[in-house]
Amino acid sequence: MNKIIKDYLWVFIISMFPIVELRGAVPVGVARGLPFLNTYVVAAFGNMIPVPFILWLVKPVLQYMTKIKIFNKIATFFLEKGHKAGEKFGDAKYWALYTFVAIPLPGTGAWTGSLAAALLDLDKKKSLLAVFLGVLTAGIIMGIVSYGLLGAIGLVF
Repeated sequence: MNKIIKDYLWVFIISMFPIVELRGAVPVGVARGLPFLNTYVVAAFGNMIPVPFILWLVKPVLQYMTKIKIFNKIATFFLEKGHKAGEKFGDAKYWALYTFVAIPLPGTGAWTGSLAAALLDLDKKKSLLAVFLGVLTAGIIMGIVSYGLLGAIGLVF
């Protein structure tokens, strides 16, 4: 397999992993000498792959788990707690979700944002858009940081 294809494949795969996500994939692409725009698109696409599954499946899985004696209490706790918390956010909930995903820190990415949106009973389509825009913003921030930091220490080709 061509080295460039392998490099993009790494960026794509890394961007799908929880916690690391796009925040880790962009610096990897930059360090491997890939053009930022291509790295950005591949990482953003990869980071978004799990999002619809999380948004649409977490709640049904938790609801199913309430029917299983060993999981009933924990699943019910998450469903009730999430619903109550979602009611408190009001109109700013999608801006809050966008901001949470856009901040490029471990634990604040698309996986966690999607999980929170699902547990908070947020509208799935609006949440998908907020997460997507947050991922795009985080990618731009990571590109700026990566080129600045990696370039300063001589790791950008």
